[in-house]
Amino acid sequence: MRLYGLKNCDTCRKALKTLPEAEFVDVRSQGVPVEVLAKALDTFGEALLNTRSTTWRGLDEEQRAQPPLELLKEHPTLMKRPLLENDGTLLLGWTAETKTSLGVA
Repeated sequence: MRLYGLKNCDTCRKALKTLPEAEFVDVRSQGVPVEVLAKALDTFGEALLNTRSTTWRGLDEEQRAQPPLELLKEHPTLMKRPLLENDGTLLLGWTAETKTSLGVA
């Protein structure tokens, strides 16, 4: 299992604490493989973009108009987190639904 997130994100830390066996990938320093981003975008669509982030607010209209995949490649911190990859299945966020899918409380 891989957890894509930020090391200073409270939600990612909570997920890691619950899933100690998960391999943590810091999107700021390590990035997210393009194929994982593309699959996540196909799965979650625009929900993958965190439009409430400070990174998003710092973008101008021209940058925001870029295709989501290009935006996420340029600014990986725009991705909602955590993004979990488990046996080929992608899960987004640390929600009750995600926890149920993983079989954790």
